[in-house]
Amino acid sequence: QVRLVESGGGLVQAGGSLRLSCAASGSIFSISTMGWYRQAPGKQREVVATVQYGGSTNYGDSAKGRFTISRDNAKNTVYVQMNSLKPEDTAVYYCNARIFSATGWGDYWGQGTMVTVSS
Repeated sequence: QVRLVESGGGLVQAGGSLRLSCAASGSIFSISTMGWYRQAPGKQREVVATVQYGGSTNYGDSAKGRFTISRDNAKNTVYVQMNSLKPEDTAVYYCNARIFSATGWGDYWGQGTMVTVSS
């Protein structure tokens, strides 16, 4: 069974930084895309950033210039370094990965980690 476990959320003041981590575990043969999404209260889930196995990245407009996504393929882990945080970054952040396991390709989500940015 494949699991994604996030860590690193919390409370930070505006202008501060946080680093989120997400580790995939289970019977994993390969992982293609890994990414971070977020959902603020009353809003739809939106993409923060994604990274391919080879390292190419894409960022949502809100993350460009402030967030950096990276991954460690040997550890099946994806990170996002979030700098210059703003109160509007407050949301639940979800990790996502497209994983090839014993049951074939699947899209997996973590349980979410809360990020609160105070003004």
